[in-house]
Amino acid sequence: MALDIIGPGFGRTGTSSLKTALEHLGYGPTHHMFEVRDNPAQLPYWQALARGEKPNWNDVFSGYRSQCDWPGARYWRELAAFYPDAKIILTVRDPDEWYDSVEATILKLTAARGQIDDPHLSGLVNMAHAIVDEGEFGGRMTDRESAISVFNRHTTEVQAAFPSSRLLTFDVRDGWEPLCRFLGSEVPAISFPRLNSSKQFTEHEWKDEIVPTI
Repeated sequence: MALDIIGPGFGRTGTSSLKTALEHLGYGPTHHMFEVRDNPAQLPYWQALARGEKPNWNDVFSGYRSQCDWPGARYWRELAAFYPDAKIILTVRDPDEWYDSVEATILKLTAARGQIDDPHLSGLVNMAHAIVDEGEFGGRMTDRESAISVFNRHTTEVQAAFPSSRLLTFDVRDGWEPLCRFLGSEVPAISFPRLNSSKQFTEHEWKDEIVPTI
């Protein structure tokens, strides 16, 4: 199964909401960091990528129809070339609001490295640190100015890489209409999902992993 949709948007730009929306529209399952967390068989693929090994993307995304969020977002260029018919949905957000959310969530999770007893979750956090903090941000994710600069540059590079026929720049606050128009889907009768707020992240999705740091 080839990916129909590639989501290069950084974490904390509404990727959890996009995942749920795509699955509702029939583009699931959607790969997301949650998939690596909840399916231990996924982790070795991304650990290999973190070591610089070359993957078989069809193996990595076997069974998935779409991808968004890290760790896949780190490899958007490779994925877009490997799946040339896939549409690109770039989730965006106000850069300062994005970093506020990163500070309240992801940085607390990565700060727990070395304090997590569960081997799978410890491996996941180490992988995320390697791919996201070291790989995406050059080890400077805790530096607000540097991280926002990377965020803005990433948005510009993705937008410059694809024609409008293939790319949607999407703020999840805009809801179903732009997403469905881009995909040629009917607008569902239900409200657009609003998921994984900073509060949900720390108190539900990753609570056990970040408790030592909060």
